[in-house]
Amino acid sequence: MLVVAFKPGHDGSVAAIQDGRVLFSLEAEKDSFARFSVLTPVTLLEMAAELGELPDVVALSGWNSKVEAGRRAMSVHGAFGAGYYGADDLLHADTTFFGKKARYFSSTHERSHILGAIGLAPPEDAELQAVLVWEGITGSFYLVDDRLQIQREIPVLPQPGARFASLFAICDPTFPETGSFVRLNDSGKLMALAAFGDARSTDPDVLELVQRVLDAENLFPVPKSDFKDSALYDVGVTTHAAKTAAAVLTHRIFQRFADVALREIPAGIPLRISGGCGLNCDWNAAWRDLGHFSSVFVPPCPNDSGSALGTAIDAHAFVTGSPYVDWSVYSGLEFVADTEPHPDRWRRRPLDEGALAGSLADGHVVAWVQGRWEIGPRALGNRSLLAEPFRPGTRDRLNEIKAREDYRPIAPCARVEDLGKVFNEDFEDPYMLFFRTVREPRLHAVTHVDGSARVQTVSRESNPPQHALLTAFAERTGVGVLCNTSLNFNGHGFINRMSHLVDYCEERGIDDIVVGDAWYVRARR
Repeated sequence: MLVVAFKPGHDGSVAAIQDGRVLFSLEAEKDSFARFSVLTPVTLLEMAAELGELPDVVALSGWNSKVEAGRRAMSVHGAFGAGYYGADDLLHADTTFFGKKARYFSSTHERSHILGAIGLAPPEDAELQAVLVWEGITGSFYLVDDRLQIQREIPVLPQPGARFASLFAICDPTFPETGSFVRLNDSGKLMALAAFGDARSTDPDVLELVQRVLDAENLFPVPKSDFKDSALYDVGVTTHAAKTAAAVLTHRIFQRFADVALREIPAGIPLRISGGCGLNCDWNAAWRDLGHFSSVFVPPCPNDSGSALGTAIDAHAFVTGSPYVDWSVYSGLEFVADTEPHPDRWRRRPLDEGALAGSLADGHVVAWVQGRWEIGPRALGNRSLLAEPFRPGTRDRLNEIKAREDYRPIAPCARVEDLGKVFNEDFEDPYMLFFRTVREPRLHAVTHVDGSARVQTVSRESNPPQHALLTAFAERTGVGVLCNTSLNFNGHGFINRMSHLVDYCEERGIDDIVVGDAWYVRARR
């Protein structure tokens, strides 16, 4: 059985599952399209080229066609499929797809998060599991039984992600005073700034603003003008006050959800996390440290980039009775060799991991491409910029290459063999979703201001080429750790074709490109 699912709206994507195995999940922003793109004909043609047959089930992830922020966030003026809200809302009917009889299926955006988190998680023999969906709009727990029936929804705090982004907007003098919706990338920036602040602050101006943000009824659009009397209004996001407010809000939001979990959710059951807030590694680590759940799982695409896949899983479960699927995080598209680097400017040689490790140790930044791209927003060794992790200036150089703010941290990738030696917490995290603390004092470039790092752990099984390079680097430096950040133009998805990659490297002064087993070194005149 072949299921194909589509997600409209921002973070548009298409995913396919055949006989319980994920064939692909294609996000419209990848291949250097703008972040948060809607579905385009390009992505649909790529889907068609990947499929060997027409689908048996065509699924649509529910969405709203109009936002009426004056009444209620995401108020339905018209809906795609089953719409945005509803944990149990399903639509299904007979249809045709390019002349083939097929089944049409649609479930809500809310359900795409719930079923996606369950279906991608390792199966457990549990009669009940908890799913936390916290994103821009929804902030609720769901108790789901082993028949996939939602026994209870526990609302906690609506619009948690929007509250995070709104605090950034209130402090940012470049954000308009009225009529503007939250910027989808501001939440991630505030997460980085929170590490510079003190969540124990007693500053009355900070506490007042945070409480007002938590109490706000609706943040679509951001009611920034309502906060003009705050001492933090337009103060600047990098000021001490703004960083402190970020830390306090981070703590307060998590504590509100944790208090409900401890009070309302049975202890000892699995927790699955979805929604854009699932990308907050600090919160993910806090859920694990809470000790209330038997396990904590976060998929690599918890935000809306995984919604098409979540709906495909929902449709698969509707037909087969099981949500569980076989999948790989490397379920994007193969790299497109649409050109060859110009021989006058680039010299091609076979990849030699030992020699490349030497170049990295000498301070080279390497554009590293292997296989299919990663699903979700995190670079996990197939579309990465790699660099040595020791010099503090390496972080600044990588942020300059990527045209990012200087307060943004750079994440490391590390061999599983090195985890206990360089970090205090020794657990595998192949999708880079949990913070841990750094114990190796040499890792200046990947240690955030609070001593934490968001680590992608790498084994021979999870990513053989990346592991081989880390091993060669360990032989030269003593630790198998590198800086690992996404290979992309600022504000765009992963680079996925040679012409874009060469332009990127030539514009930004990157002298080494690796694509598969080919190593291109910039020619010296």
